Amino acid sequence: DSPEAQEPEYPEIVCVSEGTFRQIRDDSLVLLSQGISHRLLRSIEGPFLIFVLPEHEEFARLQLALYRKENPPKEENPPIPLTFSLQPLWILLAPVIFTLIDFSGKVNLHSRGISDAGKVLKGEWWRALTAQTLHGDTRHLASNLLCGYIVMNMITFRIPLLRLAPFIAVAAAIANLCVSFTVQSDFRSLGFSTFVFAAIGCLSVIEFRLMPKETHGLLRRFAPLCGAASLAVFLGLGENADILGHAYGFIAGLFCGLIPSKKALRWGTPLSSTDIVGILFYYALYAFAWKMAMS
Repeated sequence: DSPEAQEPEYPEIVCVSEGTFRQIRDDSLVLLSQGISHRLLRSIEGPFLIFVLPEHEEFARLQLALYRKENPPKEENPPIPLTFSLQPLWILLAPVIFTLIDFSGKVNLHSRGISDAGKVLKGEWWRALTAQTLHGDTRHLASNLLCGYIVMNMITFRIPLLRLAPFIAVAAAIANLCVSFTVQSDFRSLGFSTFVFAAIGCLSVIEFRLMPKETHGLLRRFAPLCGAASLAVFLGLGENADILGHAYGFIAGLFCGLIPSKKALRWGTPLSSTDIVGILFYYALYAFAWKMAMS
């Protein structure tokens, strides 16, 4: 059954568990281990629910109570744990492919794809996208891949990354365009770092929206935004760093954090087959940009 379904109207089944997607997923595994048939649904308000037949209710509640006694439920919206997800790898594959092609020397991507402020202002807008997939050297590539994976991996704990990746790419492109309009001179930049900083901005807003309303103190309420801004400053400083691009990327990424519904962020949502649309659109952006650059 689809977890996006509404509350059932069947009088013969009863709800035995309610919570986030991760909590309900664990409860479902507990019931499956005991051979208890059940239905996983989602309520209109947001939380996920588990329903069983009346004759299974007492046994189901007993098993769930025993499980929770041995595994106490975690606090609501806990700090993001260190987990490993494959989703960021799909996103990072784009800069890896184009950078390696550029390093091979077989195709001249560097001059055609770098973000050149003068050329961007003359109408070559696609450079704002193609520049994200190019790097100056292996050290530049490795640092962006490492930082990018860490940040995007944290986003996947709140919501499937594939749903936000296209919007973050567009935000990074807008940031590169803003740099060109601000500098309006012979300024060139490249690298996936603009995307990474847009992802940091996105994550900060997501965490800010999940802060409990009863959080006391203005500073504590804005802690996610302040922490992400501090991280952006720390990562954005360095030799040959495009500080302006990093700043614009972070600001543009803030708006991406407003895209997911708060219900989805608070209660969680499973990765589904429809998320393939997000990754296809993500790669389509770069493919179209490079087609314009090579034509």
